[in-house]
Amino acid sequence: MNEKISEPTTIAGYLAGTWKADPTKSTIAFSVRQLLVTPVRGRFTRHDITIVTDDDPLRSSVAVTIDLASADTGNPKRDAHLSSPTFLDAANHPSASYRSTGIRPANDGWIVDGELTLHGITRAVPLAVTRTTFGPQRVRFTATAQVKRGEFGIDRWTGGGAVVSDKVTVRLEIDAVRQA
Repeated sequence: MNEKISEPTTIAGYLAGTWKADPTKSTIAFSVRQLLVTPVRGRFTRHDITIVTDDDPLRSSVAVTIDLASADTGNPKRDAHLSSPTFLDAANHPSASYRSTGIRPANDGWIVDGELTLHGITRAVPLAVTRTTFGPQRVRFTATAQVKRGEFGIDRWTGGGAVVSDKVTVRLEIDAVRQA
């Protein structure tokens, strides 16, 4: 990414601690374009997210596990195809994981550098965090990433006349609760 780096930003209400995403108020969504068709949008309904905020925000961390069989596009037949060996192969690779390796400030927020393991392959994937709100018991943030399916061994061409883009946009809307 060619993000312009700025000095660390003060985050109003920032608190050090351990936070767990509230699954009823958090979303991990994705969209991918099918050529000649509108984008397919979906979300993962089961995930576990832990955020550890350090006294120094740049030493904070995040760990995410996503249940790949929980992909929901609003179309059960497409969801089954998405979970099949053609795409996510959820039977052999039931989860994806993300572990941060560093955090750095950017002009419009933060970049969380990390490693995504998907389909048995690990690659660096930066998350652009564009909004963060801290309260005494909750933290909220929005983050986005671009993932290339081919880098994770998920075939670009799917056959059947539909061509699915290699690029998948991921958007996280996370509402996490501070742990006691």
